[in-house]
Amino acid sequence: MEERLEDLEVKLAYQERLIGELDTLVRSFGTRLDDALREIKTLKESLRTGGEPAVGPANEPPPHY
Repeated sequence: MEERLEDLEVKLAYQERLIGELDTLVRSFGTRLDDALREIKTLKESLRTGGEPAVGPANEPPPHY
């Protein structure tokens, strides 16, 4: 009985660690998704107004020109 209880405690510890790691991963992806959505919104607005994109490199020719 005691061995079975110890096995359950070990499994619980691994599950708690895994849940923590997954939570960190999901939060990270959420942040990246928010950033990507903001950038897409900015690009859409720029295309609608016909202006230069507010994000990214300027439309300059490469240095060898």
